[in-house]
Amino acid sequence: MGAYILRRLLLMIPTIVGIMAISFAVIQFAPGGPVEQVISDLTGQQGGDRLSGSSGDLGQSFSDDSSGRYRGAQGLDPEFIKKLEKQFGFDKPPLERFGEMMWNYIRFDFGESFFRNTSVVDLILDKMPVSISLGLWILLFSYAISIPLGIKKAISDGSTFDVWTSGIIIVGYAVPGFLFGILLIVLFAGGSFLDWFPLRGIVSDNFAQLNWWQKILDYFWHMTLPLITLLMSAFATTTLLTKNSFIDEIKKQYVTTARAKGLNERQVLYGHVFRNAMLIIIAGFPGAFITAFFTGSLLTEYIFSLDGLGRLGYDAVVKRDYPIVFATLYIFSLMGLFVSLLSDLVYTWVDPRIDFDRRDV
Repeated sequence: MGAYILRRLLLMIPTIVGIMAISFAVIQFAPGGPVEQVISDLTGQQGGDRLSGSSGDLGQSFSDDSSGRYRGAQGLDPEFIKKLEKQFGFDKPPLERFGEMMWNYIRFDFGESFFRNTSVVDLILDKMPVSISLGLWILLFSYAISIPLGIKKAISDGSTFDVWTSGIIIVGYAVPGFLFGILLIVLFAGGSFLDWFPLRGIVSDNFAQLNWWQKILDYFWHMTLPLITLLMSAFATTTLLTKNSFIDEIKKQYVTTARAKGLNERQVLYGHVFRNAMLIIIAGFPGAFITAFFTGSLLTEYIFSLDGLGRLGYDAVVKRDYPIVFATLYIFSLMGLFVSLLSDLVYTWVDPRIDFDRRDV
């Protein structure tokens, strides 16, 4: 197992470099970079002056090369554009910029945001509590609900309970989360009916003045509607996957043999079937972990005015704030690789018959 872990750790290096290289290459061809963002802001603010004939104050017009490079840059001083390029690091060749970025990222130095005037690490740490709150509870609640429910559905396959719960799960999965979130706001958050829950943040403004049990109640008071919104679709896939996996295992010969030996259904189910059936659930854990913590809550964050990592990443992409975009991509990818390795280690704990040292990585 030690050799397998070492190989996986070494393979993370080219994997993360490849992910960053492809993303960096795509960004080079994407229109509307940070320099263009600043030019757009400046020309938008000063457009009225140019129309009134005061454009001469902005400096000489660009040459054909400069105006072709930055659309809408006519009328801005070329020296000013060069200063912008140097400020954002675009005065260097792409390979040099990529090499410097990866060297800094290896040391977990993510630099500063282009437009927020603060370090990327501080921004991520500031948004982390919201994403952890959403991701942690969704992950725990969805697995706590879906696994027992999937086992129950497998045992009672074809029964009234199985049919009705399948219908509810499919409907909950089919309804978009943001629509359900809006419905909850209308019903319970000061919309057209009740005003029971708040709409902004994960705690109240007077959170620091509350005692410990009031803080707990206040926290869950703010988290109730976002969690319900995310839970509606979070556990559907895992529930049906658990059910189908258990049904498939129950039909195998070793289950018949265990029953013939006189074992009761509980011993057969949890002593023999459970480990084998849970392997496919464990296989999907890395993707569920990354999705729940970092990517699955963007719309929910916007609907309930929560300022988390999903919203930070989306705003950074829209604004072309590349330090935030690449830093979050690097961190999420690295975490995904480590969680995937952890998932394989859990494989061996659940089923000792699995030996990764005997197969290629």
